[in-house]
Amino acid sequence: MLKGAPPLRDILPNGVPRRVGIAVSGGGDSMALLRVMQDIVAGKSIKLAVATVDHGLRPEAAQEAAVVSSQCAALGVEHSTLLWTDRPEAGNLQAEARRARYGLLAKWARESGLAVVLLGHTADDQAETVLMNLSRGSGVDGLCGMPAEFHRDGVRFLRPFLAVKRDDLRDYLRSIGQDWIDDPSNEDPRFARVRARQLLAELSQLGLTRERLLDMSERMKDAGEVLHANMALLAQSVELHVGDVLLPDDTFYSAPRDTRHRLLAAILKLLSGNDYRPRFRPLCDLAASGEGVLHGCLLRRQGGMLRVSREAAALENVTARPGETWDCRFRVSGPAVPGDEVRAMGKAALDPLPETRDLTIPRSSLMASPAIWRDGRMIAAPLAGIGEEWKAETAWNRTDFIESLLSR
Repeated sequence: MLKGAPPLRDILPNGVPRRVGIAVSGGGDSMALLRVMQDIVAGKSIKLAVATVDHGLRPEAAQEAAVVSSQCAALGVEHSTLLWTDRPEAGNLQAEARRARYGLLAKWARESGLAVVLLGHTADDQAETVLMNLSRGSGVDGLCGMPAEFHRDGVRFLRPFLAVKRDDLRDYLRSIGQDWIDDPSNEDPRFARVRARQLLAELSQLGLTRERLLDMSERMKDAGEVLHANMALLAQSVELHVGDVLLPDDTFYSAPRDTRHRLLAAILKLLSGNDYRPRFRPLCDLAASGEGVLHGCLLRRQGGMLRVSREAAALENVTARPGETWDCRFRVSGPAVPGDEVRAMGKAALDPLPETRDLTIPRSSLMASPAIWRDGRMIAAPLAGIGEEWKAETAWNRTDFIESLLSR
């Protein structure tokens, strides 16, 4: 057994599930996680399932996935290779690959009936993450490093090795005669993490060691809990109105700056469905002015309230079929026919509208509200009073929305 490996009750603190997933690239960290988990579940009614994500970014990736599959077969463990087939043409490819990896793993976990997916990040990964975030000017949350547990697309992910050293994992693998794959990109200085790893070796001579960074991370987590609790109190002032979020202006601006920044960031992230918070400086500017566009959302002052709504321009390509959830906010139902599509109302909200419509809904919010389009023509827009047989119901109630804001 690996020295320092956490016991099963720490890895799976919410009871013993029937099936557990493990993300295994074939590298030393994830391969050690697989072998340790095999030891831990031996004799228990727990089945392991392994997935390897092939991003298609390196010619060796397919062969590496095949090696993991072969080793899993020898160990009697179920294995799947997950292919990333919808790579973007441009943008931050590394960030997109990371987002795709978790999306593929979450889809695999749901379809495979897995209670949890384990990831092999180590204490070294954590120290490197903290150092990278420090170099980017991150605040308390960034200096906490990677969380030991998080949820993505309805799936629970755990990192049980965040207190275990990378070298100890290699020593463990050697002791049991288990091979692993060394990814050459782990030595490529073009990648920020590799540069952080190299820099950390130099900084340790000045006392900024892995252990110091991990200690700072733990202290930041304690501070983060206090700050999060303050945000939770301010979140109780949130109200919902037809897919928009309302905050009392005076309550918001009387809160400490960090508290209101945290709450606004959480609202923007949840409304937009974005995996990441908005950048700090634009967030500060938006909170200070109370007016502007950020993260696919629109903020404005109205009648003593701050109203956060979706930005219509960000919804141009967001579609759904009637009956499905659209933009995380609405479900639209009515006399649909095949081919009908739910899309944003857009500029049609600026045209003359029925006098019977709800006049408390701003035109900018109507532009970002759901409408039903048939053969390129808008036939209904429930929030604008167009199409009596069609209804738009909000997907969140206030309690669920606040709980989602506070989930970390």
